[in-house]
Amino acid sequence: MKYLLLLLAAASVLASPVHAQKGPDTLAKIKAAQSITVAFSGDSLPFSYVESDNQPAGYSIDLCKRVIAAIGRAVGIPEIKVNWVVDTVPNRIALIASGKADMECANTTQTQSRLKQVDFSNLIFVDGGGFLVRSDSPINSFSDFAGKSIAVTSGTTTEKRLADMLKARLIDAKVVKVKDGVEGVALLQSKAVDGFASDKIKLIGLAAQAKDSNSFALLAEDLSFEPYAFMIPRNDSAFRLVVNGALTQIYLSGEIEPIFAKWLGKLGRPSGLLAAMYILNAIPE
Repeated sequence: MKYLLLLLAAASVLASPVHAQKGPDTLAKIKAAQSITVAFSGDSLPFSYVESDNQPAGYSIDLCKRVIAAIGRAVGIPEIKVNWVVDTVPNRIALIASGKADMECANTTQTQSRLKQVDFSNLIFVDGGGFLVRSDSPINSFSDFAGKSIAVTSGTTTEKRLADMLKARLIDAKVVKVKDGVEGVALLQSKAVDGFASDKIKLIGLAAQAKDSNSFALLAEDLSFEPYAFMIPRNDSAFRLVVNGALTQIYLSGEIEPIFAKWLGKLGRPSGLLAAMYILNAIPE
């Protein structure tokens, strides 16, 4: 009888339903607050930056505003208040992971390590990492950085990929970690470093903002592949569905064309890879 009772108890435990940890309800949180908190980068022209009137602007911000409008409609608040928060990549990840921000809109690369802390929307852009140098520099390729110094923004995917590339190529270069792109370009301009590693289009935007854009050159060599997406809270499928539904509408309706032309049109038409990304990241009904 004793053994029978033990067997019955064990069977009862095994038969008990396993309850998965409940994810956040971001839509309900936004509805209760009657506002949405959005983190973004303040130095990532043309994706996201702060204009002279202290308002966010850029390719990602234009996409984000359309997504926010869809979120407002989903929670029944069409004119929803937006609290914009400027911060660095590591801090933006922490803001989303802790629930202090509801969404992030910038030029953040989706990676497996970041997916352990946050979720991501469908892709919004694909870019590659590269190197900015002074136009009078003798550096023409990555191997020329041997014995030189390279600035990189701390906490970014570029930081890790730069370290991996230096190790793989057996290149002895000093890595100087900086807070943001503005600091990286300032160090490059003052000759405190010999190069600055970041996403290529961001480097183009930073160079364009400089007093003398002709004083910089972009190396042809690629550092990495960077798929951008919006960071959102983990395990919230309802919120992710609204975000991805809004992005799908932008891609399929043709709204993406004037947004691309406004912020990236000077670089030409979207590449074949980017055009395919828009199609492949649109979710059919």
